[in-house]
Amino acid sequence: MRSVQRSMRGFTLVELMVTIAVFAILLMASAPSIGTWINNTRMRTVAQVLQDGVRLAQAEAVRRNRNVTFFLTNEQPALGAAAVANGVNWGIRTQPRLTGEAAEFIRGGALTDVAAGVAIAGPAALCFGGAGPQVAVPAQGCAVGATNYGITRTGADRQLRVTVAIGGQVRMCDPDKTVSAANPDGC
Repeated sequence: MRSVQRSMRGFTLVELMVTIAVFAILLMASAPSIGTWINNTRMRTVAQVLQDGVRLAQAEAVRRNRNVTFFLTNEQPALGAAAVANGVNWGIRTQPRLTGEAAEFIRGGALTDVAAGVAIAGPAALCFGGAGPQVAVPAQGCAVGATNYGITRTGADRQLRVTVAIGGQVRMCDPDKTVSAANPDGC
């Protein structure tokens, strides 16, 4: 009878304290990697939003068969918002085809509200023509050329890049890797 009672008693205070101490040590050892993972995830979210915005601008240019501008701004995205390099918000607007025709604001969004502390380095504007490739529109600040937006965040262990080719191909990649069969996400 005594052995049955002993097996039903549960944990002693010493066993409970040892378990909590081991759990605390494991938690403290994993905290730095969890913080890095969170920073990398926030940066990837901003890169994905930026990439999606550029792709939407290109798709709208093809759909409407007219020039469309993707722009970064520090203002609330709107038709009259000024395009600035390294802006914290993005917008898409059409360009007038005819004299007297009005431009149209298509859509805009926030980049840094998605993940605070993420820095974006890149041109103020990209313009896409009706067939999808980049077009030069000096009035909008658009030049034709392979374009890169660099995305970084303090505390992250890598950076990301959104590249836009002259032909309009949009891709997110890791500049610290070389593209290969083993690293398809390399630049």
